[in-house]
Amino acid sequence: MALLAIATGADKAYSQALTSYFSGKTVTIVVGSSPGGIYDIYARLMGRYLGKHIPGQPIVIVSGMPGADGETAAAYVARQAPKDGTFIAATTQTQPLQPILSDAEDRNYDPSRMNYLGNAASDVSLCIVRSDAPATTFDGMFETQVILGGTAPNGPLGYLSIMFNNVLGTKFKEVLGYPGSGDVVTAVQRGEIQGMCGISWSTLAPKYAALSNNGAIKIVVQASDTGLPELNKMGVPLSDSYARNDDQRRILDIIDSQGIFARPYFVAADVPADRVAVLRNALMETWRDPELIAEAAKMNLPIAPMSGEEIQALLQKIYASPPDVLQRAKEAIKLK
Repeated sequence: MALLAIATGADKAYSQALTSYFSGKTVTIVVGSSPGGIYDIYARLMGRYLGKHIPGQPIVIVSGMPGADGETAAAYVARQAPKDGTFIAATTQTQPLQPILSDAEDRNYDPSRMNYLGNAASDVSLCIVRSDAPATTFDGMFETQVILGGTAPNGPLGYLSIMFNNVLGTKFKEVLGYPGSGDVVTAVQRGEIQGMCGISWSTLAPKYAALSNNGAIKIVVQASDTGLPELNKMGVPLSDSYARNDDQRRILDIIDSQGIFARPYFVAADVPADRVAVLRNALMETWRDPELIAEAAKMNLPIAPMSGEEIQALLQKIYASPPDVLQRAKEAIKLK
């Protein structure tokens, strides 16, 4: 009984210390993409509820820091922001695998070592084309050139079509340099380009459903080995089904895995473990908050949280892949 009392007292003191730490502080969620984009929408939704689930109920604000496909915000939180748990990066799905997919040598931080707090929802990247494009099925893309628009070759709105060309043998022609997904969709609507690869279902469904419903565009493939139930019911094929051997399948799986942690949040590697644990728990409670879920439903935003521990375990598995496989994955998304 004495030992139990001591342990209970220690737990209470520990909890009070954490509550005292965050009380009166401001927690900043740093978003690595443009205002109004899907990452910004999720971060702001989370920011409206996160404070009440962190002990001490700190103020939570959302600050945009777009640039370099999320790398600007990620690097700021990893290297420059205070390492006390008050700065959270809300970056893109490509950020956790940047050392695998990019040749950048000035990063000065290791994305695989960040303390991932959780993920709002998994997602799937898609290729879409205009209904009057020269080919309107993924099978047709192996025979006919289709002109696609994108942002940068190291972002999901750039590398996906490049990978399909390099690994599977499609004949996409990429026109890169658009500022964001909205600009690419607008270019598709205007007929400047014939389609795009890399737009997520969570972006397409709430913002551009009319384009799909009225037949203006067609979804031609899911970059996945399992797909999303609603798209599977529509008969949208899976990119993995076009892999001709295990080597191609492994490369596709590494690239496609980004959809599993599509809305990742992390704090710096140096944040104390007890605060990481508190924030991980707070994020999971936030995404399960009935009020948030109700608001997300009105916004047509899917919520399917994944814990920070699960993200960390998946990243460890990917980074433990044979070096030659990781090198081939890197080469697969290079524009040639």
